[in-house]
Amino acid sequence: MSLYLYALAISFVLTLTATAGVRLLALKSGLLEYPEESRKIHKIPTPLLGGVAIYSGFAVTVLLFLKSGFIADSKITVTQIGTILIGGLILCFGGFLDDKYDLKPKHQLLFPLSAAILILLSGIGINFISNPLGGIISFSKIISLPVTFAWIMGMMYTTKFLDGLDGLASGITAIGSLIVFFVSLSWDVSYSGTSFMSLILAGACLGFLVFNWHPAKIFLGEGGSVLTGYLLAVLSVLSGSKIATALLVLGLPILDVIWVILRRIFWEKGTPFRADRKHLHHRLLDLGFSQKQVVLIFYFFSLAFGISSLFLKTTGKIMALVILILCMLILAASTLITFKSKRNG
Repeated sequence: MSLYLYALAISFVLTLTATAGVRLLALKSGLLEYPEESRKIHKIPTPLLGGVAIYSGFAVTVLLFLKSGFIADSKITVTQIGTILIGGLILCFGGFLDDKYDLKPKHQLLFPLSAAILILLSGIGINFISNPLGGIISFSKIISLPVTFAWIMGMMYTTKFLDGLDGLASGITAIGSLIVFFVSLSWDVSYSGTSFMSLILAGACLGFLVFNWHPAKIFLGEGGSVLTGYLLAVLSVLSGSKIATALLVLGLPILDVIWVILRRIFWEKGTPFRADRKHLHHRLLDLGFSQKQVVLIFYFFSLAFGISSLFLKTTGKIMALVILILCMLILAASTLITFKSKRNG
């Protein structure tokens, strides 16, 4: 266990240091997010490129422990670890280009697509899911490839859309990676490589969160917002296809993303990738909650359902997902009703 604590501490310190350096670099180079747009809620220009800091702390720590022989094992190869890191580098590069040149959505999409395809080519995939009636349901390659691709892309865009408040995406990613760590330690999923990488990701996100907590001194940027979802998606697959666990941790943000995309397509007849202020966290702000309060509400749901997933079997997890969906519907309906009554009043 002491090695795990070392991994967490090293990742935390490296990312904390990298964040301070990247912040100064972004300030000097003018890579800032300005609060002119109506959907922006920060008051002053804020440095971007936070994803570079998270990636740096994560990658360096992974390489340190890989060199020491503590990560690569029978479940994850050195080549696959290298592929994961290359995919993250692609996302950071794409994020840098977007932060600097404000790329169009179709151009932004190229980098997440490339990272997801790399993971598929490495052999990492969702090869089975648990059967609620007992046993497992195995997937052929024809099924596994699109399911894995959709999972990784969906997780990347969940954290991308989630990155609307200080500390929200980075904090929930930290919670999610800690839950995946404990899942990886469980009696039926003892994959040490995944355990190390999950804890390293948690340390990186927590190190960044020191600067990203409200009022944020640096933002994730485009690259960081998709990088966090990418790493969490891949690690959840490596932990034994514990997709239900990740769904419970990120259930509230995922349901919010689905709702927003459906609304944009079917009600507003627009592009699903257009940014606005109609996410659940924005609605809660409009109701008078502070940024910190909204973020803590999301943390609570992620922690509560994430911890429950550690003790539930497949049927219990399905019931928990149903409860989470009901909570989301009740929360969304009450928020919408209260918002409309305030606006009309």
